This record gives sequence, structure tokens and C-alpha cells, in this order.
Amino acid sequence: MSFEEIRLDRHEGIALLTLYRPGKMNAFTTQMMTEIVAALDECDADDGVRAVVFTGDGERAYCAGADLSAGGSTFDYDKRTDKAALLPDGTSPSPVAEDGTIDWSHPLIRDGGGRVSMRIFESKKPVLGAINGAAVGIGATMTLSMDARLASDTARYGFVFARRGIVPEAASSWFLPRLVGIQTALDWCYSGRLIPAAEAHEKGLVQSVHAPGELVDAAIAKARELTGDSAPVSVALTRHMMWRMLGAPHPMSAHRWDSRVIFARGRSPDAMEGVTSFLEKRPPNFTASVANDYPVFGEWEDAPPYG
Repeated sequence: MSFEEIRLDRHEGIALLTLYRPGKMNAFTTQMMTEIVAALDECDADDGVRAVVFTGDGERAYCAGADLSAGGSTFDYDKRTDKAALLPDGTSPSPVAEDGTIDWSHPLIRDGGGRVSMRIFESKKPVLGAINGAAVGIGATMTLSMDARLASDTARYGFVFARRGIVPEAASSWFLPRLVGIQTALDWCYSGRLIPAAEAHEKGLVQSVHAPGELVDAAIAKARELTGDSAPVSVALTRHMMWRMLGAPHPMSAHRWDSRVIFARGRSPDAMEGVTSFLEKRPPNFTASVANDYPVFGEWEDAPPYG
């Protein structure tokens, strides 16, 4: 698929997804949202891709937030004509009825940044961020469902929503406190202040800080380190297990899912190869395909009780 507001390149097994709006600090649009989702679909279906690294075009910004060219109506979604493409045929163009009642199930109610965050959350490949400059608003929150964030020493994060009269989006009220703790999350979101890379690193949001010219290479190297010697299907399953269990009410939920997944993987050729290659002191040759061999268990929440 061809893209206009992102670039998708391959680097020996690592997909580099670059937010690409030159001269506009890679500001987020509906088109960028749909292209990111399509690119991640493409990467999940491509067994040649082991991991995905996000970065931004240029040196000033990773993503400066939502495109504000619509002015005061930027966040008034039922007045945004650019979102019409998201509506199924026959759907009312506005969730607000003539009497002022709101249809909360209407497609335009759904937060566009959240569509990106949840697609990253669902990814079967590890996703890393190489945050090369300002990451503000959705530019900050879209990174929270990634598995790691590496930043340029010139990067700045900004959870500026309250300063714009809105609230944090992109499921950040779930992700951010889990990454940095509730006190830091509230500090950053109440104040809307810009957070330097050093503080983001100190608080655990950013894994490492790099010189601008070294950032993308470091992120690609990290992606290779995470995936180079591991079975791709096992990595995909581990990613989903870890993220989903963050919200589990009891460790028994993890035990149920561990039991399902280890049973399924234990019967796979990858498990035999993993043990055999270890005993034979050679690198493994895992053959299972994420695109074709990812196990189907039903809904993640539909785990049977034990006892």
C-alpha cells in the first residue's frame, strides 16, 4: 500500500514507520491515523518483519499533536468534514440529534488517537518508539502502548490536554499511570508542562536517551536485540499476555492464560526446535509464522476457571 503521511521502510527485519508531514511537525490527522493502522496491518501480515520502530520526519518533532488547522473546531468531531470517511454507509453525519441528545455509540464519538493506541496494543510484533523531537498531545499518548521508547536528548513530551480545554485521550488514562505511577501521571497531565527527555527517562517513560544522530540506529538495534534469537510466535503471544495481564483482577487470570498458551506452544515445532537447538549448541531455526500460525484461543477474557 502507498502512503502519503507516513513512510514505511524495511531494515533487515525491522520496519521503520516514519510520521511524515514535512513542514508541519508531523501533526496528526485522520489520514495519518488510517495510514498507521494500515501499516501495522501490513507488518503483522509480513513474516519478514520482526518488530516495528516509529519515529518522526526531521529533527524538530516526533509529532507535535493534532493538526490544529480546523481552529476552534479541531476537537468538535461532528463538525469535522475530514472524518466523513470513517462513517459506514447510511450513518448519520453527526452523533448529535436535533433535540440535542447524543448517540454515544456513533462512530464519530470514538477517539482517533485511541484507534492508533489500540492498534499498537493489538500488534503481533513488538513496537518501539524513537522519539526524535517534540512529542505533544497525541504525539505523546500514541507512544504509551509501545513496548519501549527511546528518545533524543532534544525530545520533549507534553501531555497538554488541560491547557487546550480537553482531556488526555488515546487510552492514556490506562497506560500512563501504569508506566510512571499515578502521581507523576497527574503532575504531567494537570500542568500540561513540557517534560525534557532526562525527566521522562528518570520517571521510566523513556528507556534510554541518545544523541539525535544515533537515535534511530539505537532503536533498530534494540528491536533486533528483542527479537533476533526468539520465536516470532512466542514473542507475539508474550506481548499480548504481558499487556493484558496488567489489568487482570487476580493472578489466577494469568495462570489460566499461561496454561492455555504453554500447552499450545509446547505442541508446536518451535518448542521442539528451541530445546533441540539448545542441546545441540546451535542457533535455533524457528519456522512458525505469526501471520499463519498464531494460535486461536477465543476471547482473551474467556478463560475457563480452575478448581
